[in-house]
Amino acid sequence: MINILKLCVGADSVEDLLDWQRAQRPRWPEGKAIHVTRMWPRREAEVLDGGSLYWVIKGVILARQRITDLQEVNLGDGIPRCALVLDQEVIRTEAAPRRPFQGWRYLDPKDSPRDLPKGRAKDDPLPPDLARALAELGLH
Repeated sequence: MINILKLCVGADSVEDLLDWQRAQRPRWPEGKAIHVTRMWPRREAEVLDGGSLYWVIKGVILARQRITDLQEVNLGDGIPRCALVLDQEVIRTEAAPRRPFQGWRYLDPKDSPRDLPKGRAKDDPLPPDLARALAELGLH
């Protein structure tokens, strides 16, 4: 099993991601979310064997969504793309800092941040700069 790591461009918080996905739900299959990316994962079988998409928000991994399928899509420009079909549930994770990168990267499960306990998932989120600083110190 392998995960995928992706920048959540345009979002300042997990709440921004949730708001955007709520607005897009009418376009997606029931109970699913879709994220389209240019490159198809070569390690498709490993991704589909329980992998998740980990979201980097303002330089910190803060959430993940389980990947349930990969589908080819064409946005009308003749370029085939990969639609990551995600479980609708966004699971908050412990904060883990990440430097900026383009596209997406594989994320080994041993390097993936742990899920927050269910009781902490609804806590008020820390400001991203504070979450990043605490994660760099190993305190969050």
